[in-house]
Amino acid sequence: KSTLIKHVLSADDIYYMAGDLVDNVQLEMLQDLLSQKFPEIGMAKFTGWEELFLIINRLSEHQFTLCLDEFPYMVKHSPELPSIIQRLIDAKILKYNLIICGSSQRMMQEMILSQSEPLYGRADAILDVRPIPLPYLQEGLHLDADTTIEEYSIWGGVPRYWELREEYSSLTEAIRGMLLGPTTVLYDEPKKLFLDDMKVTVQSESLMAVIAGGANRLSEIAARMGREATSLSAPLDRLIQMTYIRREIPFGESPKKSKKGIYRINDPMMDFYYSFIMPNMSSLARGRRSIVMQKIERDFSGYVSRHWEHLCREAVSGNMMFGYQWDEAGRWWGTVPCEEKGSFKEMEFDVLAESTDGRALLVGECKWTNPEIASELHRKLLNKVNKLPFAQNKEIVTVLFLKNKPKDFPVSINILYPQDVIQAMHGD
Repeated sequence: KSTLIKHVLSADDIYYMAGDLVDNVQLEMLQDLLSQKFPEIGMAKFTGWEELFLIINRLSEHQFTLCLDEFPYMVKHSPELPSIIQRLIDAKILKYNLIICGSSQRMMQEMILSQSEPLYGRADAILDVRPIPLPYLQEGLHLDADTTIEEYSIWGGVPRYWELREEYSSLTEAIRGMLLGPTTVLYDEPKKLFLDDMKVTVQSESLMAVIAGGANRLSEIAARMGREATSLSAPLDRLIQMTYIRREIPFGESPKKSKKGIYRINDPMMDFYYSFIMPNMSSLARGRRSIVMQKIERDFSGYVSRHWEHLCREAVSGNMMFGYQWDEAGRWWGTVPCEEKGSFKEMEFDVLAESTDGRALLVGECKWTNPEIASELHRKLLNKVNKLPFAQNKEIVTVLFLKNKPKDFPVSINILYPQDVIQAMHGD
């Protein structure tokens, strides 16, 4: 966010990074910064923010941009600021552009999007900056496809993590240097992120820990937390809104009506942290980094496979492939009848998507493993498809999403590899 803003600002503009400071100190720091452009401001005496903004306006001979980064810190100690800016905007007297931004999603959304707040409806543009998509990271960092998938499963699309990662010669060294130990730069990263949006982080951290630990259904999460399930709906929804977790439902079911929803950690850095760092903090506090690294290396392929499946679904969603345009892809799990009358068995599909014209159904199997026998995987996939009730009267398009070239090469089977998935995610 801050890097993007600084990229578009010119040398004539002013960029101010606010801190968690009392209003008088904040005013003095901004005054000192502004005096570099307007020397008169350095000598001025003023009583508050409105007077400062008006002095800037009076001294401005040419239009420029003033950026107030981490604006929520300023509002925390000067709650009158949004109302002051509202009056200045409504009076249409400002000679300069004003950018306000912040890392706290909750506070920025409340200040800009809540109808009861002074700044509601005053913005010319609202930018909700999301992580950088996978294909652009591969291009920018010149990585091969397999490495891109594996590293994205840890760092996600956050540029800061990638910048830190580039300081190390290998992924192992980056994990050790950035995450394994109390003195590393990302060791307390989740707590810092949660503190941007909430006063108490215990509940959010606990929810993330139990979800990463395998409690994915609401009843399981509630049992692990020792709480009533109804009391967790709001905090879980908040984590979804912040994009740290997501709720998955079986393909074809209504998000509002389905009671089969399961929760997954959506943010790769958070997932890696709560899968490997949080459970091993006692070992890391005692300096046992090698032991923890061994656990990571042992389970890493299985960990990446979760993200590989999600990326495969993302690649299919809304895309044109195999002669059809596909709606949003999802997973499916449930019970289907067995050949023995009255008996049922559990079944799961990694990727399912319906074509936009409703004629076809894409059915996919994802593997992040050593070379497989493609014909055997395909045979098992077709056997499962025949038991799906909603696959009837549909043209079935089967796809294998494989990390490695298979041991056999049947030409009649659709196979997509990491580079194919990344390329499909480019969009228009």
